[in-house]
Amino acid sequence: MPIFRYLFILFLTVPLIEIYFLIQVGEVIGAWPTVLLVVFTAILGVWLLRWQGLTTLTRVQASLERGELPAQTMLEGMLLLVAGALLLTPGFVTDAFGFLILVPPLRHHMAGWLLQRGLLQAGMPPRPPEQPPGQRTIEGEFEKRDD
Repeated sequence: MPIFRYLFILFLTVPLIEIYFLIQVGEVIGAWPTVLLVVFTAILGVWLLRWQGLTTLTRVQASLERGELPAQTMLEGMLLLVAGALLLTPGFVTDAFGFLILVPPLRHHMAGWLLQRGLLQAGMPPRPPEQPPGQRTIEGEFEKRDD
């Protein structure tokens, strides 16, 4: 199944699930407390995201200073971006997934799993093929002249 079909299904079902849970919570605690709870989770999520993001940034810088490729740490940073998008989306289900990504051991495990499965590649781009010995390419400009 193509990725766009999955995304289409996701964009249809997630808002419906969120609306259902917002209505259910609103019936139990009331409309205004539900709205305040959604705003509170967004603010708390952004604060935690900022803190986790700064921690991840310092880990990336430390890896680069040691001369290492911080592939997993950078992937964790990308997962933090996903967590931020989920936390800023109004609703309780997306907030739950966003907060799960903010848990460092879970995020570390998710990044490792993505790298192991090859779902995301990390590393240098492939090198162009080497020329056989004895042949070389000289770049430059030329002008053909008639004698």
